[in-house]
Amino acid sequence: MIQMGTRCEVADNSGAQVAKCIKILGGAGKMIGGIGDVVVVSIGDAIPKARVKKGEVYKAVVVRTAKEAKRNDSSVVKFDKNAVVLLNKQGEPVGTRVFGPIPRELRAKNFMKIISLAPEVL
Repeated sequence: MIQMGTRCEVADNSGAQVAKCIKILGGAGKMIGGIGDVVVVSIGDAIPKARVKKGEVYKAVVVRTAKEAKRNDSSVVKFDKNAVVLLNKQGEPVGTRVFGPIPRELRAKNFMKIISLAPEVL
């Protein structure tokens, strides 16, 4: 569960390390985002000489949440930290690699590029 002000780790090699959620996209008054939702984030911490800089604003897709997400087959998936993957203006990932496991819920939301870059799909 992601809401305004949530700090998330960045799960790609764009150079950002921490991002802060500043808006949940997808409907008027939407307050909570889950796996596969697009959010607007501000970069909180980045490595030097990276593609992204501290304070820049990007769209990102939520790939992991600490709050459990229920699936249609009544199984539950949850992770130990919240994580996002940064997107450019065309909706493609900024980084060329994705770190850590990615849930298969992203396949239904048409983030196939992220799934193809991920080392493991749960």
